[in-house]
Amino acid sequence: MPTLGSWLRKSVQSAAARARAGAAACGRRAGRSATFRIVLFALSVRTATAALAFFSNVLFPLAQRQQFCVGERTHLLWDTFARYDSGWYFGIARYGYDFVEGGRNNLAFFPVYPLLMRYLGLALGGGRENLYFAGVIISWGAYVLAMVGLYRLARTYLPRAGAERTVVFASAFPFAFFYGVVYSEALFLLFTVAAFYGFRTKRWWLGALAGALASATRVNGILALPALALLAWRSAGKEPAARRRALIATALVPLGLVLYSVYVDSLSGSYLEWSYSIQRWNYSIAGSAVEPIVSLLRELATRPYEYLTTTPQAPYDVLNGLTALVVILSLPAVGRLAGAPYVILMAANLWVPLSSGVFEGLGRYCAVLFPFFFVLAMLRPVILRKGVLVISAALYMLCLTLFTNLHPIF
Repeated sequence: MPTLGSWLRKSVQSAAARARAGAAACGRRAGRSATFRIVLFALSVRTATAALAFFSNVLFPLAQRQQFCVGERTHLLWDTFARYDSGWYFGIARYGYDFVEGGRNNLAFFPVYPLLMRYLGLALGGGRENLYFAGVIISWGAYVLAMVGLYRLARTYLPRAGAERTVVFASAFPFAFFYGVVYSEALFLLFTVAAFYGFRTKRWWLGALAGALASATRVNGILALPALALLAWRSAGKEPAARRRALIATALVPLGLVLYSVYVDSLSGSYLEWSYSIQRWNYSIAGSAVEPIVSLLRELATRPYEYLTTTPQAPYDVLNGLTALVVILSLPAVGRLAGAPYVILMAANLWVPLSSGVFEGLGRYCAVLFPFFFVLAMLRPVILRKGVLVISAALYMLCLTLFTNLHPIF
């Protein structure tokens, strides 16, 4: 007759065996889940990038004096997350917007990202360091969610393997390191992808909300409106009720920009002061969008060595300009793979900055043009696709190092 002790021992062993079997089954299901793999991959990319930035900061000298620190003193790890425009986002998160008549204003930086920094930073305990940490958390979280959303959107156009490769190419893009620092790129990418996914799948509420948030996150959010309108019209088909919902959802996309403009007017007396502030940063629709690229190619074709070695800004202009050129050349393939709405999105977002004649920032503007990654994911033959991925990853490391060590690539 079994004793109480032996019965308890067998019961515990049986429960432990069932728990192990359940955990193994969960692990197998997670391994088969694309979402799980993408989340794990995205977190691995961000961690590896942070480690590489830290070693770059330790090993290489800064190209210029550090403008600010995350804490009260220099920190070789945490300061790598906060360079250049990060200071402007921090200033808005901590002190709010400040209108300076006729001068450079922080009104050029749209509100969603710094407001999230403010409230998450307060939840973390407030203070300088926690505001910056909040920015890192927001960027990392938005990047992970954006990669999941990008996979699901790509899956509506591409096979499963192609959709997963889209995420890999997006993460290895030379300027994709901006997704993990205190910049608004990852959050803007999340909202833009969610807006297109919403309109693509007739989830009108998602498309409207994400589109409105995108238009209040970056100025180029409003440039997605024509593309979203066309996508919504196509998705709605001929059903009158669906067309009405699509029209309402599309009309709500500019709401974020409208609300921000109202706030800007209360500070400055002009609804468009955010636009004037951007122009004071030398960004404006000033001329031909083609001439800057033609001029760059002319320099590289006629005097490449002299140009790159005697013009201080030349190496950075080459990285930004050639990136934009490659994205431009992908437009026909984007049209074949995903359709006209995505071509319109990319063309509008390339034409506006190129017409200013300024190359700075073009790389990170291209980083959020996600249809480009559809094309890379479907390149043939396979050896070409793998070669492009290797080159892209190498350029990623170069651009990350330049940014970390305060070269003018921002």
